[in-house]
Amino acid sequence: MFTVMKFAISVLALAAACLAQDGLTISNKYKERVSTPEVLKIYSSACSAVQREFDTRHPLHPQVRLVLGADRNEVWYAGREVRLTKWDQYAFAQGVVWLAFEDLMPSQQRLTIAKRAVTWADSTVEIERSTK
Repeated sequence: MFTVMKFAISVLALAAACLAQDGLTISNKYKERVSTPEVLKIYSSACSAVQREFDTRHPLHPQVRLVLGADRNEVWYAGREVRLTKWDQYAFAQGVVWLAFEDLMPSQQRLTIAKRAVTWADSTVEIERSTK
């Protein structure tokens, strides 16, 4: 019975890692020692945190490429990359949060909301002007 439980837990852990792996790739320029399970765990945790924070029903698994050995720490939106000079779990989590947040609202919806904001701003009139 104990062996069956260990096997079931192993299968579930691998399945979770495989699901997370779909959205995450790692490029390690200088072959820095980094634990892939740790990276996957932080990726999944950051995605889940954004999902819970914004109470969204659909799971968030943004495409993210972790680039280790970059010139500076940054998030590159066009390439969906989190570029780090060296492994830093907090900087990586912050990058994943930014990219997951970006996936919450498609770009077309962002444009629609921006147009609506401009329309609403143009449709308001100051009280002083309306009395003249």
